[in-house]
Amino acid sequence: MCGIGGLVYTRGTQPCGQDVLDRMAAALQHRGPDGAHFARFPHADLIHTRLSIIDIAGGDQPLSAGSGTLIANGEIYNDPEIRAQIGPEHFRTGSDCESPLRLWERHGADFPRHLRGMYAIALYDSAQDELLLSRDPFGIKPLYFTEFDGGVAFASEPVVLLAANLTPHTACSSARDELLQLQFTTGRETIFKGISRVLPGETLRIVQGRILDRQRLSPLPSQPNTQPPLTEETALAQLDEALMNSVQAHERADVPFGLFLSGGIDSASLLTTMSRLPRPEKLRTWTAVFDAPNAANEAEAAAALARGAQAEHQTVRITANKVWQHLPAIVACMDDPAADYAIIPTWFLAQEATKDVRVILSGEGGDELFAGYGRYRSAVRPWWQGGRRMWRHGMFDSLDILRNRPTRWRDGIMAAEMAAPHVPTRLSAAQAVDIAEWLPNDLLLKLDRCLMAHGLEGRTPLLDPVVADLAWRLPDTLRVRGDKGKWLLRRWLEQHCPAARPFAPKQGFTVPIGAWIAADGARLGQLVAQQECIQEITKPERVRALFQAAAGRKTGPAAWTLLFYALWHRTHIRGLAPAGDVFETLNQSS
Repeated sequence: MCGIGGLVYTRGTQPCGQDVLDRMAAALQHRGPDGAHFARFPHADLIHTRLSIIDIAGGDQPLSAGSGTLIANGEIYNDPEIRAQIGPEHFRTGSDCESPLRLWERHGADFPRHLRGMYAIALYDSAQDELLLSRDPFGIKPLYFTEFDGGVAFASEPVVLLAANLTPHTACSSARDELLQLQFTTGRETIFKGISRVLPGETLRIVQGRILDRQRLSPLPSQPNTQPPLTEETALAQLDEALMNSVQAHERADVPFGLFLSGGIDSASLLTTMSRLPRPEKLRTWTAVFDAPNAANEAEAAAALARGAQAEHQTVRITANKVWQHLPAIVACMDDPAADYAIIPTWFLAQEATKDVRVILSGEGGDELFAGYGRYRSAVRPWWQGGRRMWRHGMFDSLDILRNRPTRWRDGIMAAEMAAPHVPTRLSAAQAVDIAEWLPNDLLLKLDRCLMAHGLEGRTPLLDPVVADLAWRLPDTLRVRGDKGKWLLRRWLEQHCPAARPFAPKQGFTVPIGAWIAADGARLGQLVAQQECIQEITKPERVRALFQAAAGRKTGPAAWTLLFYALWHRTHIRGLAPAGDVFETLNQSS
C-alpha cells in the first residue's frame, strides 16, 4: 500500500519546483512511511511513497519499461497468473505492481481490463506525453485530480493537492449539504472546489496536460445472466470455492497480516475461510468493545470465534475519554469527509493492529453484494406494504436545526438510481445504488483513511471479481428470505462454522456516540455552536439544545454530524492542526 501523486503539464508551462513535490510527498508520507521516490520529466512529475508489502527489497517505485513509468497504490492479486501468461523472463522485480506495466506494453490503455485487485495507478508515457490514471472497479483505492491552468495534478488524497496550493481551501456548499444529510458525498466532485474523484473503475487519458478520454469498468457483471437459476446446493458449493479463492489471493503478502473481527456475518465468514488455509503462524484478530451503558457488544461472541479458529485475539476497549482525546486526529484523517461514526472503532483498531501487522483483512462489501441491509428489503416492497425508497430522508429533516433546508442533497443518489434500471430486479437495483455511492464514498473511504493513518494496508476479500460474479448471479431468494438478508452467506456459515450462529439475532456494531455526546452535551453543544462554520448553516440555540438531547435516536446522529463537520472544517478548510482533545481543539478555533 502506498501513496501516489504528481503533475502533468501543458506545453509551455514551467514545471513546478522541487519544493512543491516535497510538500506533496510530506502530505503522502503516512500512506508510505518506508520511503519516497520521484521521477521528473520535461512535462511531468511523479511521486511515490511506499508501504512495503510485497518484494520488500526490490519493489521500490516508480517502475519503468521503455517509455512507460508507473506508480501505484494497491495490490494486484492475479500477479502470479499475469507473470505466468506473459513469461517470468519479462519481469525485473517481484513487485505485483510490475504486472500493470507489462500489461500496458501489450494492451495500452486497456490494461485495467486484465487486472484483479485494488489499485490506483498512474502510468506516464514520456514518448507520447500521455498519462493514464486508473482506479479499481469497486473504488477500494482512492484517486483524485484537479485541473489547473498549467495542466492536471493527481494524488491519493485531496490533502496532497491542497498542499501543492493548486486549488483553494474552499468547501462547496452543495457537497456540504449532501454531507450533512447523507453523512457522505457522492459522484465525481468532492467537497473541495476544483478537486474531483477518479470514479471507481475509471481510466482517464491525459495528453499534454489535458483530459482527452475516459473509460470505465463496472464492478459487476455487465452481460445478462443466461445460465439457469442456481439451486441453493449449487450456490453454496460455488460460494465456498469463491471465498477460498478470494481469501487465498488476498493473503499474498511478505509481511504479517490479521483480521478485524466484529462478530457479524461478514468477518465471521472471512475468519472461517482463513482458518481453513495453512499458515506458518497464528492468525491475529482484533475486536472493538464500547465502554458505555447498554452499548451493543459482540466482543464475547467474536472472542469465542477467534478461539475456535485458534487465532491470537485482542479486544480493544473504547471509552468516551479516549474518543474525546483522539477525535480531532481521527476526523483530520478524513480529508474527503465521511461522517460515519464507524471511523471511531476503525481508527482505534488500526492503532492497535499496527503494532503487530502491516495488512488487515476486513469484511466490507458483504452487505452490498449479498443484500444484508434492511433498507433493501424495504425498497422491494410496494408502498402499501410499507415499502420505502432508500435514502429518502436526510439527517436533519424535521429537526429544525439548519437555517436553510437543503433541496438538492439527494441529486447524487438519484443519479445512481437512474443508472440502475438495467439490473434484473428491484433488489439488484437497490444494491447497485449502494455499490455505486455508499460503498466507495463511505465504507471504503473510512477503511482506507483510518488504516493508512497508522501505516496499515486494508484488504477486502468480499469485494473481489470472483465473489461478485457469483453474488450477482444469485436469484433474489438466495439473497433475501423473509426478514433475513445475506441468506446464502448465512447458510454457508451455518455449514462451516455453526458456532457463529448466523441466523441468531445480532446486536450489531453501533457506536454509542449519542450517549457519549449527551453526557457532555452542555459543554460540547456550546463549543460546536460557537464555531463560525456551524453558525453559518444552523440556528446556534437549536444546536445547543440538540447536543443536550443527543441520546435520542435522531438527535444523536445529527449532533455527531455537526461535531464531525466542525472539526473537519477547522482542519481542512481553515488549515489548523488538532490542538489537544476535542474540547481544547474546539475552544481554540472559536
